[in-house]
This record gives sequence, C-alpha cells and structure tokens, in this order.
Amino acid sequence: MENTNRNTYEFHVSGMHCKACTVLIEDTFTELPHVESAEVSLSSHRVTVTGAFAGTPEEIATELTELIRSHGYTLSVEKKAHQALWGDFAYALPIALLIIAAFLLLQKAGLTSLITSSNVSYGTAFLIGLIASVSSCLAIVGGLVLSLGATSAREGGTWRTQALFHVGRLGGFFILGGVVGVIGNSLHLGLTANIVLSVLVALVMLVLGVNLLDVFHFTKRLQFTLPTRFSRSVVQGSRRDHYLAPLLVGVGTFFLPCGFTQSMQLYALSTGNFMQGALTMLVFALGTLPVLAVLSFGSLNIANKPWKGIFFKTAGIIVIALALVNGANALATTGIISPLFNF
Repeated sequence: MENTNRNTYEFHVSGMHCKACTVLIEDTFTELPHVESAEVSLSSHRVTVTGAFAGTPEEIATELTELIRSHGYTLSVEKKAHQALWGDFAYALPIALLIIAAFLLLQKAGLTSLITSSNVSYGTAFLIGLIASVSSCLAIVGGLVLSLGATSAREGGTWRTQALFHVGRLGGFFILGGVVGVIGNSLHLGLTANIVLSVLVALVMLVLGVNLLDVFHFTKRLQFTLPTRFSRSVVQGSRRDHYLAPLLVGVGTFFLPCGFTQSMQLYALSTGNFMQGALTMLVFALGTLPVLAVLSFGSLNIANKPWKGIFFKTAGIIVIALALVNGANALATTGIISPLFNF
C-alpha cells in the first residue's frame, strides 16, 4: 500500500475564464474523500489543495487533471506560457462579422430585434444566452446538468430529473427576473441611474467578450461577480436525490457567478417593471436552453474540440460588438453622441 501524507500543493491551472470555473474546480476536488480543502485563484490561475496524496506533485497534478479535463481545465506543476493563438482571428473575425451583418439585415427587414435605441432588446438577450451557454454558463451550469444526470442514472435513468431542472431554470429566471424588475422600480431609478446601469451592463459585457478572446489574462480580474457562497449550495444540491432537488437547482442557477447572467440581471433592474424584467431573464434562459438540453439528453464537449479557440474568439467578438452598440445607445439617449442605427 502506498504511503500517503497530508500536504499542501499548489498547481497552475489552464483553461479558466470566469468565477464559475473556480467554483466548479473547487467543488470537484473537495468531493474527493482524501482532499481536505481546495482554493482556486482566478487572478493568478492557481489552485491550492490540501489532503492526503500519494505520489509526486506531477502525478498528483495528473490525477486531479483527469477530474476536470472534460471541462477544459488542466493542472501543471510549472507555469505554462499563455498561448493567445492569434491565428484563430483569421477565421473568427470574418465569421463574427458575417453573423453580425446577418442580424443587422434581419433587423432592417423587420424579422428580428437585436438593436434598440436605448434598451437591451429581447433578441440581444437571446443571443447573449446562446453565447453564455457555450462559455461561462457551460462551465458551471453544464457541470450541474452532468451531475444531475449522474444522479438520475443512479435512480434508473429517467428523464424526470433533467426535465425538472430545465423547468425550474426557466420558471425561476422568469419569476426572479420580475422580482429584480420590481426592486428596480422600488428604488425609483431616474433617467441618469438607468443610463449608468445601461453603461455598466455594456462594461460587464465588454470584459466578458475580451475574456472570451483569451488574449489578455489581466482582464479576468475585472470581471464582476456576486459572492460564491450561495453558488456552492446550488452545486452541492445537484448531488442530492430528493424529488424536488433538480427543480430547486434549476431555480438556483439564477444566482450562480455567471457574468452574462449578471449583466442581464443589471438590465432587468434598470427596467423597473416586473413583466419586462421577467421576460428579459426568461428570453436569456431560453437562449441557453438548446445547448444545455443537448448536454442533458446527449453529449456536448466544446472544451476539447480542436476548433474551440476559433469558436470562443468568434463569440468574444460578437459580445464586444453588442457591448459597444448597447453602450453607445445608452449614451445616445443623453444626447452625448448620435444614435448609431436608425432602424
């Protein structure tokens, strides 16, 4: 039998892009019976683990990596040089520009609404949901879906668990989005406060977009997220076999540290209206549904695809464009600049 010693090790982490990643990695490691604690730093891209391990640091890093590799993360003893993969932009930029141009043409034809004079449209909320579902949302919500799937398999593999999760997620986002809108109304936000919130939404989205490009690591320190204490309760709830656990976990995803979700929550707050806030969050959740549903009832693993760099850079460019347009539209309502579009 191998000797095991209680020690603390520090490893470098590759593949993280938001606070949701830290929650997922920490929770995965602390589920191991021989791990006492795990703490991940997004700013330094390091994880500190304490427990009774056997083997060399390199072997421990390999062991832990196998637990998180499917989510796109790897551990190493030595810090790896960051590879920006600038060549991916040769493909990502034209793809992103074509997608943006297509949406603009559809909007001009009156078939969709992506850009409005001063507000985040439902079309924008849906598109942001789509992008979130394959980036930060996929990191932690996808992990919850897989965990619920494992619980369901132990119970006989019925579809009830996954269905309840998605019903809870959609219903929770609608009701809680409306509550956020009512809170905004109770705060009596004036025009100036609404403009400030709109600009803040644009800034949050801008940072998220830059992070998706995976070029500058320092921008990940700027990402706004809520405290993660409640997030851990949601993650742990996905491993319980109570009948209503999937429903409650679905509702709880409203509070997970996803920057995209929180940018939409800020906008819902600025609406000051139950129905507008509720519909905004519902449409955002509907945008995340296709990818999460495929993950629930099939298999999806973008993190290990050879084209993931192109995919995330394309998404990042689109998010940056949306952030700049919505920020400019917020400023246009004050008369500081002229409206960019007159659809």
